[in-house]
Amino acid sequence: MKYNSVIEVLKDGEIIIPIYMYKNYPNLKISLDSFIFLMYLRGKGNSILFDLPTLSSSLGLSTKDVMNYMNELQMADLIDIKVIKNDKGISEEYITLDNFYQKIGINIVSKTSDDINESKEDTEDIFSVLEKEIGKQLSPMEIEIVKAWKECNYSDELIKEAIKEAVFNNVPSLRYIDKVLYTWNKDGIKSKEDVIKSKKNFREKKKESKEKIEIYDSDDWLDSNE
Repeated sequence: MKYNSVIEVLKDGEIIIPIYMYKNYPNLKISLDSFIFLMYLRGKGNSILFDLPTLSSSLGLSTKDVMNYMNELQMADLIDIKVIKNDKGISEEYITLDNFYQKIGINIVSKTSDDINESKEDTEDIFSVLEKEIGKQLSPMEIEIVKAWKECNYSDELIKEAIKEAVFNNVPSLRYIDKVLYTWNKDGIKSKEDVIKSKKNFREKKKESKEKIEIYDSDDWLDSNE
């Protein structure tokens, strides 16, 4: 595909390439030019009227180049050509991308499963504890949240304490646990010992506050009886 033509098409917003598709592109075993052409087709919908002159003109390519990309994509079983009758009963050729979506979907699901398995191997104990307390298997999105906790350097010990806190307060959800971890991190709580110390300080302050209120109430009682 001619460099200048590709740049112009990209600038015009004619081709949008999602990151997950770009990352999986090598698995499709096609040239980069054909992949860009495929992304152009994807932007036009799942079923595109096969109008060779229009495709050629839109991309600034020769009809020969367009046919070469079409052939490569067909050989890779990424597109298909179907004949469909229009409203007037005239047969027209349409390019369909069902095969492409099936292949990219299989690649993504396979990769996601691998990532989940790797994550579980790294923090198997945390995942087990979470799934036990929440009462269900973690979804891929929830696993990403746990991975984010690890990236924030929350220790397994601290995460377990946050889980205990959520269960104690009868709110066993990842959102609540995430909020607890965020609050603790903001308060400088990094370990189980810090959690215990913080709770102890909170109880002592609460006790002191209660004693002050009782003394205040007692003084009021004395004043009222003078």
